[in-house]
Amino acid sequence: MGKQSRLLAFVLAVLIGAVFLIAKNPPKLGLDLRGGAQLTLQAKINPEQGINEITPRIMETAKFVVEQRINGLGVSEATILLSGNNQLIVQLPGVNDPAQAERVLGTTAQLDFRKQKKGTESELRVRQQLQQAEAIQLEVVKNSGDQKAIAESEANYKKSIDGLKDIFERTGLSGNMLKDAVASPTGNGPDSWQVALTFDDKGGDLFAKTTSEIGGTGRALGIFLDDKLISSPSVGPEFQGKGITGGRAVITGSFNLDTANELALQLRAGALPVPVEIVENRTIGASLGSDSILSSIYAGAAGLVLVLIFMVLYYRVLGVVANIALITYAIITFALFSLLGVVLTLPGIAGFILSIGMAVDANVLIFERTKEELKAGRTLYKSVEAGFYRAWSSILDSNITTLIACGALFWLGSGFVKGFAVTLGVGVLTSMFTAITLSRSLMLAMISNPNFRKPAYYGVKSFGKISATAGSEEVPVSEKKKDNTTGAVL
Repeated sequence: MGKQSRLLAFVLAVLIGAVFLIAKNPPKLGLDLRGGAQLTLQAKINPEQGINEITPRIMETAKFVVEQRINGLGVSEATILLSGNNQLIVQLPGVNDPAQAERVLGTTAQLDFRKQKKGTESELRVRQQLQQAEAIQLEVVKNSGDQKAIAESEANYKKSIDGLKDIFERTGLSGNMLKDAVASPTGNGPDSWQVALTFDDKGGDLFAKTTSEIGGTGRALGIFLDDKLISSPSVGPEFQGKGITGGRAVITGSFNLDTANELALQLRAGALPVPVEIVENRTIGASLGSDSILSSIYAGAAGLVLVLIFMVLYYRVLGVVANIALITYAIITFALFSLLGVVLTLPGIAGFILSIGMAVDANVLIFERTKEELKAGRTLYKSVEAGFYRAWSSILDSNITTLIACGALFWLGSGFVKGFAVTLGVGVLTSMFTAITLSRSLMLAMISNPNFRKPAYYGVKSFGKISATAGSEEVPVSEKKKDNTTGAVL
């Protein structure tokens, strides 16, 4: 019993650790439970950059860039999935306003650097002021609700953006040549910041060439994101003819920490390999998520209670053992969800509830084998041991086939299907652990107590008896042969 006691102590320590982990770090809730926004982004071909086909490699790069953008803005538990050949599905839990969701994602087209055309030196400031005025007017008109005025104002705003774009020309320097952009202090005070840029070798050469052409001329370097001017720094006369070399530069101006970080983030996140546009913006309300959580909790609790009651009524003492193992299983599994960073969704909770049935199934196999051994006349201890050993192959086979199915769902599925596969797979592995270790140790500990050795507790009329010969069992009287001469029982 020393081995069983140590095993029970180990399981108890795991259980306490699981409870502590759940209390400190509860599992994350997915979009369908917490509420939020789901955006579908579609990649577009870009003949200007020589991209006439959307390849898997391009989509993987686009996915990485979008992930970096969302992570940089601090949206927790966001999920980005590839869909089809040219789409990304972005799930943003906790973001319930469609307009806010688009702001979080930001503009999604390419970043590129353009030089201001000759003869437009005096136009830049005027056109920038016109764009700002049109932007303010558009916000005012939107609040009025006048659809005709809104449409007219949007057209004027777009025209002002195009007007700015017309005074710049492309240089071939694009966002995919930008390695990094970070906000850094200038050293001239706490509110004085700048944005440091780092280009790759090709980008560094193009940047030096461009800055040498506009240095000291009064013309600006236009930084465009989605064909919209986001910054227009000038280049000093000291770089005229030679440009800014080395692939490094800083953008200075009236930046504080927030504005410098915002520009740096736009620059880093603008390095998409192809233009991407939002083709769908869907919102799931928080109230729907709350209703889903409550319904899932009620369903899970009801299923668990019914299983617990059934196991006690049908298997009696063995059912009590199964229930203790089942509750332990549920707590450990839930803790593993937190430890592994599993994002719980409705299908994921369904997988968890289904795995409860799988956990009971292992105990049912063990108990039925044990009862068969008891009815065959074996002793209680040997029946329990034989029940576990004879049921093990069936338990192993059924759980392995389930895990294979989980692996296929995770490998081939996406989104909520993967969540279902993960929760079901974790549940199956945990159920094997609790059924084979905890259930067995509890049963052996229980039968060592004389108070739990009544045959009625196990659904049989009597137990077999141990004979005087060590290691053997007495054969039931009904199966023994009687010597007709002596009348002795053989």
